[in-house]
Amino acid sequence: MSTDTQIPMLVQQRHSPITASSDLADMPEQLFGPKFRWYAVMRPGLDFLLGLLLLTCLSPVIIGGAVAVKLTSPGPAFYCQTRLGRKGRKFTIVKLRTMVHNAEALTGPVWAQSNDPRTTRLGRFLRNTHIDEFPQLFNVVTGRMGLIGPRPERPEIATSVEWDIPHFRQRLQVRPGITGLSQLVLPADSDIEDVRKKFLTDIYYIQNMNPVLDAQVSFYTLTYLLSASWHGLRHFVSLPCMVRIEQRIASECGPETVQELYGSMNGNRSNQ
Repeated sequence: MSTDTQIPMLVQQRHSPITASSDLADMPEQLFGPKFRWYAVMRPGLDFLLGLLLLTCLSPVIIGGAVAVKLTSPGPAFYCQTRLGRKGRKFTIVKLRTMVHNAEALTGPVWAQSNDPRTTRLGRFLRNTHIDEFPQLFNVVTGRMGLIGPRPERPEIATSVEWDIPHFRQRLQVRPGITGLSQLVLPADSDIEDVRKKFLTDIYYIQNMNPVLDAQVSFYTLTYLLSASWHGLRHFVSLPCMVRIEQRIASECGPETVQELYGSMNGNRSNQ
């Protein structure tokens, strides 16, 4: 939910076992199914009710973010992208745009990286506070996503990954989530080994999803969002540093004033 060096291409032009018509019914036996099937049946209803409540409460933040994106960079306020949902069905994910418009026009599908040069200044703030993820609540209400689950992957990236990670499609047994166990305990993907670790964590979650685990993930997500929002605001609205203060005083009162002040401080210290 992320250097000036060129970002390497991830997706190679090769055929994939995952296709547009991929469905778990056509896949191998489900090797990592949920143990608590009664909870898996209840989850969609709970996701709808909680998603609708959160969408209603966070709508002002989403609208404010969309207006800010339009005012600070050319292009649409929202970013839509095709992802893989439950049973491999494709759907369109909605997020606030954090990168320059048509960021992948020259690179094609790639993993986002920390300090990505394509990210706008406002986009960095939206990403650090995770406000850019809030519009995904529309996907939750429409039943394409859940609040908690594996990260929704892009078909092009899944195409490449399944050649290196056996049973990768097994993570499509449940709906993807806005937040999830792997998203919280592991950093953003930057190479195939990161994806492998997240896949193992996703399988653990799918097998063990239950009310207690979801409550733990929800609590951790809430505390993480509050901490990220605080640090994001501090970065976006930073206080002036000492160098800036000295430069400002020197420009308004003259550099001799600063030298005089520092000279008097050194004199006081020597008298002590």
